[in-house]
Amino acid sequence: MNNTAPLYLAQEAPEATAGNPILNIAVFIVFLVVTMAVVLRAGKSTKEASDFYTGGGSFSGRQNGLAISGDYLSAASFLGIVGAVALTGYDGFLYSVGFFVAWLVALMLVAEPLRNVGRFTMADVLSFRLRQKPVRVAAAIATLFVSLFYLVAQMAGAGSLVSVLLDIHDFFWQAVVVGVVGVLMIVYVLVGGMKGTTYVQMIKAVLLVTGVVIMCLLVFVHLKGGFNALFDTAVDMHATSDYIQTKGYEATQIMEPGLKYGKNLTTKIDFISLGIALVLGVGGLPHVLMRFYTVPTATEARRSVTWAIVIIGSFYLMTLILGFGAAALVGPDRILAAPGGANAAAPLLALELGGSVFMAVISAVAFATVLAVVAGLAITASASIAHDVYHSVIRNGESTEAEQVRVSQITVVILGIVAIILGILAMTQNVAFLVSLAFAIAASANLPTILYSLYWRRFNTAGAVASMYTGVISCLVLIFFSPAVSGTETSMFPNADWALFPLSSPGIVSIPLAFLVGWIVPLVTKPDNLEELSAEMEVRSLTGVGVEAPVDH
Repeated sequence: MNNTAPLYLAQEAPEATAGNPILNIAVFIVFLVVTMAVVLRAGKSTKEASDFYTGGGSFSGRQNGLAISGDYLSAASFLGIVGAVALTGYDGFLYSVGFFVAWLVALMLVAEPLRNVGRFTMADVLSFRLRQKPVRVAAAIATLFVSLFYLVAQMAGAGSLVSVLLDIHDFFWQAVVVGVVGVLMIVYVLVGGMKGTTYVQMIKAVLLVTGVVIMCLLVFVHLKGGFNALFDTAVDMHATSDYIQTKGYEATQIMEPGLKYGKNLTTKIDFISLGIALVLGVGGLPHVLMRFYTVPTATEARRSVTWAIVIIGSFYLMTLILGFGAAALVGPDRILAAPGGANAAAPLLALELGGSVFMAVISAVAFATVLAVVAGLAITASASIAHDVYHSVIRNGESTEAEQVRVSQITVVILGIVAIILGILAMTQNVAFLVSLAFAIAASANLPTILYSLYWRRFNTAGAVASMYTGVISCLVLIFFSPAVSGTETSMFPNADWALFPLSSPGIVSIPLAFLVGWIVPLVTKPDNLEELSAEMEVRSLTGVGVEAPVDH
């Protein structure tokens, strides 16, 4: 997703003002103090591993539904999609469609069976009727890479957001901002665990959805009309845009397919690849699936799903209004001239709608969104290392809960440092696109093994391990050799070019390959001979009976 203009366009574009930087940072500090107070209070009751990982399974369906929404509605959903729609119209809205449809697919196929079989992590499910050690190690590696790419997207989004608020154009200070976000994430997780993170996510979900509703209403007030006025004004603004004219597009293309995808065979295939990754990715996202372990019963899990569907669906419909609102009231040139490029569309729209104070509040909510999501991701990755690798593999199930929590905390620190470094490199990328890469890894590495484990009795350990490693390795290799990393102005390494793979999204290759390997290997290798566990897993997945009892084999 191109989200920065060539230099000559940025020089000619109108200056993107950031309101009052002092006011912006003051509002930020207030939000940070409030959320940190919530985390500190929740952290006092985080005493056991179950508290740290899943909040002790103590949340109601409504609370968990809000937290799921808070986990799922990330910086990519707010900053990235609004920017994508503002610049590419119809094609940008495809992210909203993909993210929402993906949620429904995950609910129908994966969510409740996973919740009924698992205890702390996704690997609990994958290793239930398979050999624990190889499956847990593979699942932990897949979880780490999915979480890392998702974290990078949030870091890049936070860097763009704060750079706009403080009007920072210098790369060094933008990198400092990303570093500060990483440190805050580490503190949130170490202090509050899953309980503190869940409460922050609930607060963030309410504030974010409320803020988006207010912004949508203000868009129509400013335009003094409904959807016709919104779309007509967006088309008119694109007609006078240097961005559109220099690219050789027609202004009306913002309302039609093809502004980003569909111009040639490569972009058409890239769109299909993106769609596959978005629709199938959520079913393999460990940090979203882990949310179903924070409620006490299957009934509460279903209730939380209902709340989440309403909130998430409404939000993604409103991103269309915000995206076209940014195109109409801010314009592509001003968006591209701002620090962060396309990721600046939402805060600049807030500035246009309500002035500096409103921009500061909306941006602070978006920043809380980033912190909540990265904290949830960090907990998921750290739980996978501590519970699946350290406890189950290295210590053979004999470590204490205190040891597991300590390993989790060390993992959070290391993961935070790596995410900061990669987030700095990825600041020129649209965060919605970066998240799509995490979705591609999740769909390639995790989803085939999850589905085969739940629904195919012939599936075995060799198939699971082969499928997961195939998905992870193929996806990472294709991403490394894609235009997202090198070969274009918005690549992580814009001055180098080793883009041998023409597509930005690898899903069209890596996902079918992982499914294929996961199907072939069990057919040509010996079964695990764990028929009793297979039957028990089927009963648990359908009924939830015995969910509290861990299985060791």
